[in-house]
Amino acid sequence: QVQLVESGGGLVQAGGSLRLSCAASGRTFSWYSMGWFRQAPGKEREFVAAIRRSEGSTIYADSVKGRFTISRDNAKSTVYLQMNSLKPEDTADYFCAASFSYSTGNYYYTGLSAYHYWGQGTQVTVSS
Repeated sequence: QVQLVESGGGLVQAGGSLRLSCAASGRTFSWYSMGWFRQAPGKEREFVAAIRRSEGSTIYADSVKGRFTISRDNAKSTVYLQMNSLKPEDTADYFCAASFSYSTGNYYYTGLSAYHYWGQGTQVTVSS
């Protein structure tokens, strides 16, 4: 079993920055790939970014590419999401997730079904 706890959400003005953290416990952190997803009110949960367990390669949704950066610190069992140049449309609950699966293709990690464990989420609100 893996427990994931997100933190770092809050209220920020458009153009500002936030850094989300997701602390993992329960299993060896370096064994799994990590993803960030978000869900705005009335909308489906959508992929934001992922970082793979082996080579540490990263994947981003087009909507956040160039503004958000995902990283991980295996020694601290933590994955981060640095969010810069925030826009009102980034407002959502942000969830981190852990995947034990392996795929040769990066696209696999953009899907909800790739992930086995989820955190409870942290709210991000971007005011205009």
